[in-house]
Amino acid sequence: MEGNIADMGQLIGAGLAAIGSGVAAIGVGNVAGNYLAGALRNPSAAASQTATLFIGIAFAEALGIFAFLVSLLLMFAV
Repeated sequence: MEGNIADMGQLIGAGLAAIGSGVAAIGVGNVAGNYLAGALRNPSAAASQTATLFIGIAFAEALGIFAFLVSLLLMFAV
């Protein structure tokens, strides 16, 4: 065995943290899908909900970016 158990745990943790990026993509799809469903039901109210759509997408994507940064920190931290 060339590596030690700490390196192995570090890489497993990085892989688990990277799952958050995939979950963020599901969250963005959820936000956009719910907006589209609401806009199709009531097209006159769709224009007023566009800002809420972008805020929801930004928050969901920010969580994905944070998960990606945590995985990078776990992979390359000393």
